[in-house]
Amino acid sequence: MSLAAAILALVTLQRVGELVLARYNTGKLLARGAIETAAGHYPLVVALHTAWLIALWAYGRDQPVNFVALGLFIVLQGLRLWVIAILGPRWTTRIMVVPGETLISAGPYRYFSHPNYAVVTAEIAILPVALRLPLIALIFTILNAVVLSIRIRAEARALSVVHERPSRAVQ
Repeated sequence: MSLAAAILALVTLQRVGELVLARYNTGKLLARGAIETAAGHYPLVVALHTAWLIALWAYGRDQPVNFVALGLFIVLQGLRLWVIAILGPRWTTRIMVVPGETLISAGPYRYFSHPNYAVVTAEIAILPVALRLPLIALIFTILNAVVLSIRIRAEARALSVVHERPSRAVQ
């Protein structure tokens, strides 16, 4: 197995694990009275991330690795874990709001409204660069920007509708 394939296997396993965690957290949030909003665009999010991973596997599994970009990608994983840890049981891949809960303002949320989206945007660009696939980086960065423009607007609407400063479920 090449180093690139090993990296992709780890990233794929990480994403699958995150989907399991997100599903678990979503169930718990729903049990607490959370409301999912803007579910219609969620298949776009899933399709984008699935296509990104497929493209990386198809074109990058045997590529030489750019270790500087890989190092940056590893730093991004630390930031990703920080976001997930700060959100705790509120972290999910869907837009979920629990009426009456306050917004999280700790950790990276002191500095950014959407730190997870910033991390994901950087990951989508950096991992293909680490695998020497700049065209994949460009294509998926543009597609991600389109999807995020839809998602961030939907999340802002959801948060503005809920009274008393709702919780952040996904950032």
